[in-house]
Amino acid sequence: MISITESSRSEVMAMINQLKDKPGALLPILHGIQEKLGYIPADAIELVATALQQTKAEVHGVISFYHHFRTSKPGQNQLQVCRAEACQARGSRELEEHIKNTLNVDYHQTTLDHEFSLEPVYCLGNCACGPNVMLNNDVVARVTPERFDALISKVTTKSLELL
Repeated sequence: MISITESSRSEVMAMINQLKDKPGALLPILHGIQEKLGYIPADAIELVATALQQTKAEVHGVISFYHHFRTSKPGQNQLQVCRAEACQARGSRELEEHIKNTLNVDYHQTTLDHEFSLEPVYCLGNCACGPNVMLNNDVVARVTPERFDALISKVTTKSLELL
């Protein structure tokens, strides 16, 4: 287990101290930690549990219930694949298999080089133009396996110009 840095520990404690006395503080604290650090480290779970007088298991239970939270450091690029029915009708199932095979990861995993984290999403609000993916904060429409490969090639060469 990798421990968080002193700087990260200070940020976590500041978040906890700012929100711990508010009703329903657990979720806002967890969101704040993830926003600051990109994930919720094990050391932070213990700090949150102690501050809120809960067990680590209770805090971890909340984290594991919500798919939004992650307990490992994410990849440099966040990739979401739309799994909604409209995108499925336009080929997203085949696309998601291509993406998983290309990146050699499944959903909720990060590539070994920490370049990409892959997550499912259940609508990107671009149904008429599916299948869709979101790379970082950019929705990319009408993604084919070939278009995905070109997109990833541009990202890995640090040229973030979308197709």
